[in-house]
Amino acid sequence: MNIVASTVTLSVADPAASGRFFTTHLGYREVLADEESLALGRDDAAPDILLRQRDLELPPGRGPVGVLVSFAVTDVAAEYARLRREGANITAPLHHEPWGEQLLELTDPNGVVVQLAEWIPPAGS
Repeated sequence: MNIVASTVTLSVADPAASGRFFTTHLGYREVLADEESLALGRDDAAPDILLRQRDLELPPGRGPVGVLVSFAVTDVAAEYARLRREGANITAPLHHEPWGEQLLELTDPNGVVVQLAEWIPPAGS
């Protein structure tokens, strides 16, 4: 198998609000929009994002609850400083895990958690 592209589809109550979050804070651009969905893209290895209007008739729990979108980035400390300046909703501040990952989390207006992480080898490894 040779995967040449990837898309993460998120069913949310307000696609436009999530779209503003991804374009403002995460460098995505709007590629396509209609009444019920919004397609976002970037020019790097990040997956495309499709924000789809959630069917409000579905039972609770079928939305973004429990969804975590994780991006491996370079210089996560600089991203943290930038996101703080922009007033992004940072829900887990920058921290270093014992296994060598430095990460932060932010949450969009629909409850989608986005994690930015960078591998920093533990001292002595």
